[in-house]
Amino acid sequence: MDIKEIFGEKVKLLRKGKELSQEELALKSGLNRPYISGIEQGKRNVSLEVMEKLAEALEIHIKELFEE
Repeated sequence: MDIKEIFGEKVKLLRKGKELSQEELALKSGLNRPYISGIEQGKRNVSLEVMEKLAEALEIHIKELFEE
């Protein structure tokens, strides 16, 4: 697994833990649903700005995106 896939799995795990659909996460983060899907599939190279949006939408500290 590469870093994008590991990150995508973490986003998916956190999203499901908050009982959010990809669509709901997209709305809360200001991103679109296909982009969220691409992140979760490990197909997107995510910027720091996108990481910040995801963390805010998930109501977590950004460091939680990297914790095992």
